[in-house]
Order: sequence, then structure tokens, then C-alpha cells
Amino acid sequence: MLLICAQPRLPCADVGADNQFSGALPRRTSHYRRSGRHRSPHQLSVPPDAPALVLAVPGAASAASEQIVAEVAAVASASGTSEVIRAGYLGGPTTPLSSVLSEFPANGDPSMPRAVVVPLMACPHPEADAALAAAVRESGVPVIVAAHLGPHPFLADALHTRLAEAGLARSGRTGRIGFSSTTDAVMVATVGGEEAVATAGVISVLLAGRLALPVVPAALDDRENVAAGLARLREARASRLAIAPCIIGPECDPGLLAAVAADAGAQPAAPLGAHPAIGQLVTMRYGAALEDPRLVGPAR
Repeated sequence: MLLICAQPRLPCADVGADNQFSGALPRRTSHYRRSGRHRSPHQLSVPPDAPALVLAVPGAASAASEQIVAEVAAVASASGTSEVIRAGYLGGPTTPLSSVLSEFPANGDPSMPRAVVVPLMACPHPEADAALAAAVRESGVPVIVAAHLGPHPFLADALHTRLAEAGLARSGRTGRIGFSSTTDAVMVATVGGEEAVATAGVISVLLAGRLALPVVPAALDDRENVAAGLARLREARASRLAIAPCIIGPECDPGLLAAVAADAGAQPAAPLGAHPAIGQLVTMRYGAALEDPRLVGPAR
């Protein structure tokens, strides 16, 4: 089995064969290109025989996660990704990644990647990443494993939107005033330990630049890390706290976010879910994988 990693140490997620959004999209006849000063990085043009796009979803299948994946796939399709988009799950018995990948036939050179697997995760997640790597090994299929979706300025914009929807931030920036009077600091919450917090830290800097308020990252699944983040905000004399979950949804137990918010006396915004930025980032990760020079000849 040949595994080609577009970026080292970054995981992918699995995909399912019987999701309603699986299958071929309208065929495209032009080659992949992303040129010109004003060409959007999340608008692609790819040949019809380009590798399939596989969305890797952590956790087990549920109605909520399937809805998120369907909406993200719709945005990615409209952005011009491969004519085949599939999705599946790293947990549970439904549509396991290894099974879905094994269904892709070899076209021409059997060593060429048959899919680009994009993890549906904003930040690294050790457990999901390990499950993804194991599923790819089990499939025995050559694929390209794309990077996680973050960090990226699109995620800071999406967090701002979710905060505004919850009444915790203004929808736009007027001068340096970004937040309503009900909030004076933000915790960007993730799951997955130190590496996830490091990624969320970059996004926190971007969000703080938009809102001109103290913003710190923290891992919801690490009580000590949350406590340290809260201490930093209190040192900045913040008392009205908001939590901006830098999570798409399937990678985190909803009860965990609610519990942390209650313990911290903070108001949480909704997770990123199927915000359009997620579909755009999926497209960008897929496009970046297609730029791998190994796609123009036998994979090594």
C-alpha cells in the first residue's frame, strides 16, 4: 500500500459509500488551474478523471454529522472539486473509510492516487488522526492525505460569524469596536490536546485582530488547559466571556462544550458546522493536493 502525504503528520478522515450526497457530480473537461491575479483559491477547474474527494469525518455517523457533511460537500461541489465526492466516518460500523477507499478502482497506473482524503477537522486530533491513518493502511489504496482545515483566516471569519449569530459580536467591524457590551474576551475552544491548541492559537490571533479584544485558545478536553486560559483572561481583567468553538461538530461531544461554558460562566457560540468557509477550505486543501508533482507521473 502506498500512502502519499501532502503534508507530514497531518491526518485525514474516512468516508462512507451510502451517504445521500455520494456519487458523481457534473463532469468537467478543463484541466486543474488556479492562475491569474483575481482567481479565487477556492474555485477550481479539474479534469473529469481527477482523484475523488473524500471527506473524512471523525466519530460515528449521526443525523447531525450527515447534514453537516452534505452541506459541506455541496459547497465543495459548487467550487469545482472532483466529479466524485464521498464521505464517511472514523468511528462506528457505518461507512468506514477503509471500505469506501477500497471501492475506488485503479484507473491506468495502479500506483497513482485514487482519492484525496480531506479531514473534516479544523485542528489536529490525535485519536481521529490515528484512526484515519489506520483506515488508510487497511484499505491498501494509494491516496493523498490532505492537511487539516486550519489554521486559516477563513476560520477566524467563520468564528466571528458564529459569535455574531449568538449575539456575542457585531456582524461587521466599525473602527476597532467588534463586540457588544455583553462580552469583553473570547476563548477559542478546540479538542485534541497541545497540537490542536497550537493551531487554535494561530486562529485566536487572527480573531483578536478582527475584534480588538483578548482572545486565548484552549482545549475543551483538558481541564487544566481551560483553567490556564481562563486565568490569562482574568489577568486581562475580562469578566464577560464568550466561547468560540473552533470545531466543526462531529469531533466533539456537544455536552462537553456546554459543561465547560457553564463551569467558566461563559456564553458559547455554536460550532462551525457547515459554515461556507468549511466547504471553501475543503476545496483549497483538495486543490493544494492536486498540485503535488507526483500526480503527473507514477506515485512514489
